Amino acid sequence: MPRFPDLVVAGAGMGGLVAAVRATELRASVVVHERAPEPGGSMLLSSGVIWRYREWDRFREECPGGDPALQRLVWERLDESLAWLETLGAPVVARETGNPATEGVRFDPPGLTETLARRAGDIRLREQLWELPAAVPVVLATGGFQGDRTLVRQFITPEADSLVLRANPQSTGDGLRLALERGAELSDGLDEFYGRAMPAPPARVTPATFASLAQVYARHAMVRNGRGEVYEARTWSEVDVVQWIARQPGARAWYLVRDEALGERVRDRTVGEMIEAARSAGARVSERDGGVELEVVAGITQTLGGIRVDERAWAAEGVLACGADVGGISTGGWSSGLAAALVLGLTAAEEALR
Repeated sequence: MPRFPDLVVAGAGMGGLVAAVRATELRASVVVHERAPEPGGSMLLSSGVIWRYREWDRFREECPGGDPALQRLVWERLDESLAWLETLGAPVVARETGNPATEGVRFDPPGLTETLARRAGDIRLREQLWELPAAVPVVLATGGFQGDRTLVRQFITPEADSLVLRANPQSTGDGLRLALERGAELSDGLDEFYGRAMPAPPARVTPATFASLAQVYARHAMVRNGRGEVYEARTWSEVDVVQWIARQPGARAWYLVRDEALGERVRDRTVGEMIEAARSAGARVSERDGGVELEVVAGITQTLGGIRVDERAWAAEGVLACGADVGGISTGGWSSGLAAALVLGLTAAEEALR
């Protein structure tokens, strides 16, 4: 008879690698299936900051539609999870987030990926998990569905073809489909995503410039669509702004910034520096009387809806999920996707082998 592993993991991003490493620590045999040619997923393209809101009430205020049980799990278990990463030797860059409302640790993404992948057991690259085995539990960690235009069009916006994919292209809803086939349910927030306003074409946006070209100063600008309708930012993360832009014709908008606002700082950059970075990349930047106007397009980084799981990461019989495959945590706002992936990855491995 064939010998099965103790656990199968679909996806080698943050959630999948964490689940695999934790399972090997528990002396389980693990096989990780990753359709990409290298491990890391969208974690490799991130800033590497794993964070939470300092106050629980602030978390609920910022993400009011999220599942309180899942939110509480992530919020309460993050400190021990970060400490676990450090015991593995994951390289720390900084111990602050640049936002007084949040706290966390910044890791070096390539170093973090290498640290986890080295301990994750049998990682099979360029190998997609087409169906779920019945003999062993499976952890789904395929990264959400932002890379599938059909699903994005179905759940998020009819302008899906105009969005900039600000993530790895392998996140195409594989985990979602597999979970539904096994009887799992969809979470809340399927029409929501995290992303950034990016310089619109002809600007050249590459994975290496996903972070440096993000235009995150909507609260210092007048944001309008092609019909002249104005939108005012409601959240500190500006996730509401990019979701609004994604539903405008061509997923486009225009940011008008007055000269006096160009010196405003957003973390470690000024508004003027972000606009100049866009100009250098070839964006359309126009001088206006007393200001500057930039054309932007919505960039999608991570879907916020997906598979519904309980606080033990179970989605259906024999099926667990973590990372961006899980929905209903940041609903109504934004919280750290890497934090949720880390905590749920650990939880999924422990529950699967209990």
